[in-house]
Amino acid sequence: MVIAPKEKPVVENLNSYYLDIGKLLEHYQGEVGSGSIFFRSTAAQGVIFFDHDDIINGCIQDREEKIIGEEAVTRLMNQESGHNFLVDIYHIPPQDVYFWSSMPSAEIVYDDLSTEFTDLKGLLGKLTTEKLTGFINVTIGDGSEQGLVFISNGEIVGGSFSWKEGKSGSVKGNVEKLVEKTKAAGGLFQVSRIPLAEKDRVPDDVPKAAPSSGVVKMLEEFMGIFESLYTSKKTRDADCNSVIRKKFVEMADRYAFLDPFAAEFEYADRQIRFTGEAGDEELAIAVISSVQELAQELGIERQFKQHLASWTGKYKKPLEKYGIRP
Repeated sequence: MVIAPKEKPVVENLNSYYLDIGKLLEHYQGEVGSGSIFFRSTAAQGVIFFDHDDIINGCIQDREEKIIGEEAVTRLMNQESGHNFLVDIYHIPPQDVYFWSSMPSAEIVYDDLSTEFTDLKGLLGKLTTEKLTGFINVTIGDGSEQGLVFISNGEIVGGSFSWKEGKSGSVKGNVEKLVEKTKAAGGLFQVSRIPLAEKDRVPDDVPKAAPSSGVVKMLEEFMGIFESLYTSKKTRDADCNSVIRKKFVEMADRYAFLDPFAAEFEYADRQIRFTGEAGDEELAIAVISSVQELAQELGIERQFKQHLASWTGKYKKPLEKYGIRP
């Protein structure tokens, strides 16, 4: 099953037979910024996730197979699936769209849990203790209301609720409302885990590495210089944090702790908060190489190097130690 947002779509029930999906995507990238195109028929479902600038991920599933990634996007864009779909467009906030794009890879942990045997508040507490990364899909009563709760490493980080109708609101308040609604009307819960790749798993008996405050400060200054340069370019459409998150998604195969969905590395207000498992060298190489690639892609690599001159001199010793050449 491909899960769609619970809020009301921006537009719904378009017939894919009459659509140019590429042009539709381009229009809504400009119209809503980030979101999803949801495809549904009696035999298959699909989704394309996008932000302002690019396609992030896609999935198509029918009775025979489930395809995730570029092949799924190609089939949906070119209408190669052989299905005639009804198409809905959803707005997804930029901070949530990367989480949504990881959901097609999720594995069901608990299916069809009922309020007859399980209390949602207690279930959330259990998953917090277990440090689940995934989500709970909740059907309330007869199914007229629904909710999703996003969980990252045991922490509730977002959600999607049928009564929100796309408006902003407190995640905590909406989760409390979801709990109360399931108490009053009953409900069914499906818990899914978004798995880490095997190469990213760390055995419990392996000591966890942690970066020093000096390296974190060095990287804060580095990213601050990039942010200042980027924001000085008046023609930029996307905000700086959005383009950085997008680049980190691309780099997550190499450096899993950079994945915005994992919420281990956060950069905001020119400060870094890191809760992942990486030492000084690994974190420095990951962040610096990612931002350097981004600067190159944006055509500001030369200017960025010029702005880094003073910073490079200040941190010459650690940069040489880690083999980094800004």
